[in-house]
Amino acid sequence: MATTSAGILLYRLGGTGEVSVLVAHMGGPFWAAKDEGAWSIPKGEYGEDESALDAARREFREELGVDAPDVAYAELGTFAYSSGKRVTVFVADGAAFTETEFVYGEFEMEWPPRSGQTQSFPEVDRIEWMPVGRARARLVKGQRPALDRLEELLAAAR
Repeated sequence: MATTSAGILLYRLGGTGEVSVLVAHMGGPFWAAKDEGAWSIPKGEYGEDESALDAARREFREELGVDAPDVAYAELGTFAYSSGKRVTVFVADGAAFTETEFVYGEFEMEWPPRSGQTQSFPEVDRIEWMPVGRARARLVKGQRPALDRLEELLAAAR
């Protein structure tokens, strides 16, 4: 069965109407020197015992160390990666999200490879508000369609 994940994509509109989104650079040694394709919507896996939105809010907290904003969320869609993994993305206006103190969650892995040593690394090493065009090139490929859908919904609302 395919892995299922859920995440939150916050957006805000600039004074010129430019749309920015909050995305996270993935942590750990594999992603450290990468930029293009090395960013992600804060998200994570969940099972049948949890709703996708509850999982998205939990993962936001686990990855960034702060609660997701207490605002209305809409399901943007479920997007499939080439690997078969599926991610359900929830979107919300994050204009009022002003948090600056993040405490990134950590994961452990063997590092250096085949060394037998385990090290801890942050799941995320930085977050950034960036224009959708810049975010598109930086996000992992499987999440890029979420940006297209966001732009479609915002255009339809104008």
